Amino acid sequence: MKIDHLRLWTMASMAGGLGLVTGCVVEPNGRVAVQPLVVQPPPPMTVAPPPLAGPVLVPDDYVWDGFEYVGLVGGQYYYLGPGNVWLVCEPFRLERFHGWERGHPDWRAHAVRNVKYRRDARGLEHPRRDIRRDER
Repeated sequence: MKIDHLRLWTMASMAGGLGLVTGCVVEPNGRVAVQPLVVQPPPPMTVAPPPLAGPVLVPDDYVWDGFEYVGLVGGQYYYLGPGNVWLVCEPFRLERFHGWERGHPDWRAHAVRNVKYRRDARGLEHPRRDIRRDER
């Protein structure tokens, strides 16, 4: 009976000892080193561009407002974004442009003709709308 208890106690103490040294490495010199905790970085986050609402147009004329090029098509304002494509102005850009516009009410008379930046956000090249067919 004592031997059965001794075996049971030995097994329990071995299991407890293994639980205490889990995650430790015994180095050749006899010291115990704790393994570093490895944290997996989160997967890279991909951001999809916002869906384009309605037709994307390219302004025939644009102006530099001190921060970026801004053009007007109909009632919609566009700015020249990365990759030289025209994107719809967000509210904060539009507010900044209107602030600049208050000081420059004749900006349309000094606007630059857009012959270089004719690509929209979808990557399509647009012809000028203000050129008549016989001028092409």
